[in-house]
Amino acid sequence: MRRTIFLRIFGGYALIILILGLLTIIFSHAFEKRFHIETLSQELEDLGHTLEPNVLQLMEENRMDALDSYAKQIGEKINTRITVIDLEGKVLADSDSNPETMENHRYRPEIIKAYTGVTGTSVRFSRTVKEKMLYVGLPLRIKGEVSGVLRLSLYFERINDWFSRLRTNSAAIILVLITLSLFASYLLSKNISKPIKRLKDAAQKTASGEMNVQVLLKGKGELPELAESFNSMTDRISQLFDGLNAQKEQLMCILQTMEEGLVTLDSKGAIIFGNDQFKSMIKNNSPEGKFYWEFIRNPEFKNIVTQTNAEHKTQTQEVHYDDKVYLCSANYLETRNEIVITFHEITQERNLEKIKKDFVVNVSHELRTPLTSIKGYLETIEGLDEVQQKYLDTAIRNTDRLINIVKDLLLISEIESDEFEPKQESVDINELLLRITRIFQQKIKQKKLEFQTALQKNIPEIKGDSFELEQMLINLVDNAVKYTEKGAIEISTKNINSHIEIVISDTGIGIPEQELPRIFERFYVVDKSRSRKVGGTGLGLSIVKHIIQVHQGSIKVESAPEEGTTFIIRLPVKSKV
Repeated sequence: MRRTIFLRIFGGYALIILILGLLTIIFSHAFEKRFHIETLSQELEDLGHTLEPNVLQLMEENRMDALDSYAKQIGEKINTRITVIDLEGKVLADSDSNPETMENHRYRPEIIKAYTGVTGTSVRFSRTVKEKMLYVGLPLRIKGEVSGVLRLSLYFERINDWFSRLRTNSAAIILVLITLSLFASYLLSKNISKPIKRLKDAAQKTASGEMNVQVLLKGKGELPELAESFNSMTDRISQLFDGLNAQKEQLMCILQTMEEGLVTLDSKGAIIFGNDQFKSMIKNNSPEGKFYWEFIRNPEFKNIVTQTNAEHKTQTQEVHYDDKVYLCSANYLETRNEIVITFHEITQERNLEKIKKDFVVNVSHELRTPLTSIKGYLETIEGLDEVQQKYLDTAIRNTDRLINIVKDLLLISEIESDEFEPKQESVDINELLLRITRIFQQKIKQKKLEFQTALQKNIPEIKGDSFELEQMLINLVDNAVKYTEKGAIEISTKNINSHIEIVISDTGIGIPEQELPRIFERFYVVDKSRSRKVGGTGLGLSIVKHIIQVHQGSIKVESAPEEGTTFIIRLPVKSKV
């Protein structure tokens, strides 16, 4: 059963009233009982002080029979038991019993206290009359000394009868007050819950889409102010919804007119939204609610969706679909647990790249043979004078440079080819570096450079193509030697998180910061005049980058002019090329 706000408020009030009523009955009962006993005790004490002179006179005259008669006479008139006890605890007179037959009272609590000179009070069971009684004992003084005790007592049954009537009357009054309080709580709860119910009904209507709901409450206080705030809120929400609808229409217009295809997938792979370009791509006008694999059966696309769902990171990958190539970019929406994927067609760009690669390969093959023949003929020319020999050396040197460019172009084309299949060999990087450094020992010695190595022992082998890796390292070391005129060249290796880190640094001419992003481009050289002087082709670092990529590694460069250059290469221990 659903509890309404009225039941909650009224129930709360009722519970508080009932608890307070019950506590009032319990505590008032105890308080009234204690107060009544204290009042009766005081009355008995005052009565004892009234009887004290006559009792003392009879005791001084040693008229014990008269004392007993006096106690019985007065006790009957005032309906109170009167007892006189001497210092030994012997009962001298008693209004209800024969003193001769009564036991010694020396150790009664009220008697013990009266012996000390103060009034003693006690509520206990009387072994003489076999009933519970209220006792008040007053010390009797003769010539300033305590000579006995005057005790007055009431039967507790009389006290209980009176208190029972009082308790009944108190309970009746409290019940009447509880009833009136509950009725007042009912009216108050209705008064509070009624406007709250109106606000609740208005809120439900607003939640269902009705934005013109208004709540008008009369009077002053929090609820009318809340109603005014609610009305202002609905007006503001209505304005926001209008703005959002306008933005939504604008956004939908933008999405539908995009040249790129766009699709939104939920966590299970169902299509939530697809723009017109996407629908045209998959040749279906209503893909919403269906799974993407019903239209795109492609392992590349499945891989990008799976990785985005798993890693919650942006993924970019080329996807081949319907004889076209798309660059797909997938973004994970954390708040909605959805994926947004865009399809940018790059078929024409990839075709142009293929034409360029084919052209480079064909031209390189066509140039290699005539260049080799030209160099051969040039080297056979003899008997020239000094000037002619200088021109001949220049021709041979430039022919070598052209041959090196052709070789590097063919190597890059081979690496970039889809048919390229690197070998899977166990490669010891330390051993490979030692072999390469021996190749450059003579050049390093000629330039009077320092050469240092810090190869970590027992680093694991990697899987890869030893020839390609050797080519990559030769290019890097060769650049370090070429572009360093003084200082040192350092090579180090280290095993870091299942990766082999290779660091090759020099103290050479360095590279300006603005040039760093382009150094891996084909034919890009920082210092063209120096590159021609040392015979560089501008393809070495491009080859390095491609070889590292096919081995699933990474390369980073740090450099500054006249401060040297450092290349940091990371290769996975278990590379899958």
